[in-house]
Amino acid sequence: MRAQLARVDAVLAQALIAAALSFAHIHDIAAAAGQDGWKAWAYPVSVDLLLVAAWRRLRSGEAKASGWCWFVIALAASLGANVATAGLLDLDQVPAWLRILVAGWPAVAFLGGTLLAHSSPTTPPNDTEAIEDQEDAPEPAPESPAQPAIEARPEHPAVPVPTALVDHARKVATEHHTRTGTPIDTPTLRARLGVPALMAEAIAAQL
Repeated sequence: MRAQLARVDAVLAQALIAAALSFAHIHDIAAAAGQDGWKAWAYPVSVDLLLVAAWRRLRSGEAKASGWCWFVIALAASLGANVATAGLLDLDQVPAWLRILVAGWPAVAFLGGTLLAHSSPTTPPNDTEAIEDQEDAPEPAPESPAQPAIEARPEHPAVPVPTALVDHARKVATEHHTRTGTPIDTPTLRARLGVPALMAEAIAAQL
């Protein structure tokens, strides 16, 4: 138990350190691109929120294409800021194209977050539609009075039944119907044949 807690604590500490460094790098890029004050702090928040929204969409299993698309966009923004602040970019002289990207990022993050959070999930048809479908379905044809009817039974796993036993069961069912005027039920059929319950259900389904 202690080893597991130590492993979890190490992973959590590593995640917090990485998140703090990435947060600071994005803040520095935004501040260097002219987004000073509270705006510079809002940029890393928007990047992290877009990453979380995309990751949750991937975990849900729905619309994986859009989830991966926005996850890659947010990851590129975070990774780009990390690389740019590693000495490859002069923060005192930020190029114009980077200023344009930083200025346009809020609109991109808003669009991605909205699409990820408010896309309509796939829902099954409601009860009203199911009832209407049942009402529109054609009525089943009446059973022929010449054949002894067997009351409907729920389906069970297939049980192998010998053909001779099925033929014998038909004779028993016909004799019972002739004598009592009612279809034979499964318990009576089972008692007359002396077979297990599952086999009696399988035989009754074939009558």
